[in-house]
Amino acid sequence: MEDFIKDLGYKALDTRFKRISDRMAHDIRKVYKKFDIDIEPNWYLVFMILKAHQKLSIAEIAEKLNYAHPSVVVIIQKMKAKGYVITESDRIDKRKQLISLTEKSMILLPKLEKLWHSCENSILTLLKEDLSILTHLDTIDNALKNTSFYERFTNEYSKHTL
Repeated sequence: MEDFIKDLGYKALDTRFKRISDRMAHDIRKVYKKFDIDIEPNWYLVFMILKAHQKLSIAEIAEKLNYAHPSVVVIIQKMKAKGYVITESDRIDKRKQLISLTEKSMILLPKLEKLWHSCENSILTLLKEDLSILTHLDTIDNALKNTSFYERFTNEYSKHTL
């Protein structure tokens, strides 16, 4: 069976990443549904970071995850609506909202951690325990932090339009 995206090779790198990510997120949703857990796959990191740090502002979460601030706002709003996080004003800076896990989250965490452990083992099996892909991802991530893809494109495009 033809796989047009795969056949494009590096030219469709972002699409391959997205396709893999979408497949995994879809299956994680099925796992959560199977165990009657009403959370989204992209909440995992917020659960983990709040478990580790107890209380953080949205800006701190965004910085630690290297996510855009608006993306974290959306995740936190959804988690709050489902009763998994609470917000409170910072004692010093009342404009700053501190986020923490609710009792509901703390009760659910052991079950989630068991599921996440199985997910981690499934990923290791999928990769045949060869984690070299992480080195490649680090290389791409660091390179894009230093010089954005937009800047790289602009430089490359200007070479061909002079």
